[in-house]
Amino acid sequence: QVQLVESGGGSVQPGGSLSLSCAASGFNFSRFTMRWYRQAPGKERQLVAGMLLSHTRRDYADSVKGRFTISRDNSKNMLYLQMNNLKPEDTAVYYCNAIYGCLRYWGQGTQVTVSS
Repeated sequence: QVQLVESGGGSVQPGGSLSLSCAASGFNFSRFTMRWYRQAPGKERQLVAGMLLSHTRRDYADSVKGRFTISRDNSKNMLYLQMNNLKPEDTAVYYCNAIYGCLRYWGQGTQVTVSS
């Protein structure tokens, strides 16, 4: 059974930090491209960061460059997103996503709220 389980969301003040984790199981994690998406109320789901198999390329949305860092640990089947200098516009549900060919898996999401 394929599972992606996000954790680490919560409420934080502007300028604060959060670290999201995504635990993967039920598929060959190391072969999948892994991504973080987010969806704010009333808005479409947005790609936040992606990491290819090689670990040498990481892509970020312009809005999070320099503030967010994606990483993965294939030995633990884990994906991470370190979020620093958070802004109110970062408020959204954050989703873990795994892609390999025509296969695509999603987690259930974790809420991140940035507010003073």
